[in-house]
Amino acid sequence: MENPFKKAFEQSKENDTKDIEIEDVEETESDTQSEDKDIEEKANNQEPAETKNEWQEKYEKLNDQYIRLAADFDNFRKRQAQEREALLKYGAESTVTKLLEVMDNFERGLKAIETVDDCEKVKECYNLAYKNFYDVMSKIGLETIKAIGEEFDPNLHEAVMQTPTAEQPEHTIVAELQKGYKLGDKVLRPTLVNVATAEE
Repeated sequence: MENPFKKAFEQSKENDTKDIEIEDVEETESDTQSEDKDIEEKANNQEPAETKNEWQEKYEKLNDQYIRLAADFDNFRKRQAQEREALLKYGAESTVTKLLEVMDNFERGLKAIETVDDCEKVKECYNLAYKNFYDVMSKIGLETIKAIGEEFDPNLHEAVMQTPTAEQPEHTIVAELQKGYKLGDKVLRPTLVNVATAEE
């Protein structure tokens, strides 16, 4: 007959062994989970740092480009201001240089007529000086606006008189009261004209 005390002792021993094994397994799982958490936290901590460094580099690069671009634009603006100032100051240099020739001819003409009593000689000197001046102005680009016999153009002419006539078509310029000039396509001064109108 089997001893009941012996059987109870063995069962108790088996239960203690199972409890120890279960505790070991639980401790092992807990350690593993703890290690996994540590690794994950480290990874999470490293990832934002790397991303932060990457964005920092991009920011510094863009900021450097912006600073260079701003400096280049500032230099360009200063150069433009200097060129504009020089243009305003010396833009008429070539024109004035051409007009010096006209001034020389006027001075020569004044000296020539000091001892001349003949009006024809004075007239001749005046005509030469005027022709010289007109030639220089033409080289600069000055043009006389045509008027007499032309059809009235409000862009080029200014009508200060109207004359009813049957001899000229209506809106035809019959007289020029003051010459008009243009420089290239720009009208400097319109021609003052008398325009023909239909007779009543």
